[in-house]
Amino acid sequence: MNSTLTTLPSWARTSELMEHYYLTEWGVPVTDEQGVFERLSLEVFQCGLSWKTILAKRDAFREVFHQFAVDRVAAMGESDIERLMEDERIIRNRRKIEAVIGNARAAQALRHDGTDLARLLWSYVPEQTYAPRTQEEIPARDETSARMSADLKARGFSFVGPTTCFALMEAIGIVDTHLVTSPRRGSSGIFDSDGRRMAGEAG
Repeated sequence: MNSTLTTLPSWARTSELMEHYYLTEWGVPVTDEQGVFERLSLEVFQCGLSWKTILAKRDAFREVFHQFAVDRVAAMGESDIERLMEDERIIRNRRKIEAVIGNARAAQALRHDGTDLARLLWSYVPEQTYAPRTQEEIPARDETSARMSADLKARGFSFVGPTTCFALMEAIGIVDTHLVTSPRRGSSGIFDSDGRRMAGEAG
């Protein structure tokens, strides 16, 4: 791990894997349905665990959940759940496995409403994001993530509380919570240095 990158948040300095994720993926916009569904599903499994644990198992998650293709996951049934419960490479939590499958079906239903999971979540991009100078200034949830959570729950999604939604918003670039001193500040290309959404960007 590059110890000179002192402007990285503490969680990104816990391992080379976490540093690489922070520098190459975290906060970069993900705007396609499959990509957003993958990130949502990984956040579901992360509940109560460390993100480092989830990243280490991501390849296995992708394999068993068909690269997070929504239609293929939605078609998974009880026999698939039992098979995954025996797979030591992933988090063997029945409620979370069932939630991912149920969320895939809820994502399918969004299409009947003329939208999809990515477009729904990106409709929540704010006009103003955060401009934190310390980690303590970054909330674990906010009003936007609470509204997103309520919306998703009303549409049949589960394991989507306000804290999970905020983490997802950070991960896929809907908000930018990189410290203002971070080399990754502004990496979403959506917000200016003061946190204001730039004209014509996303949303």
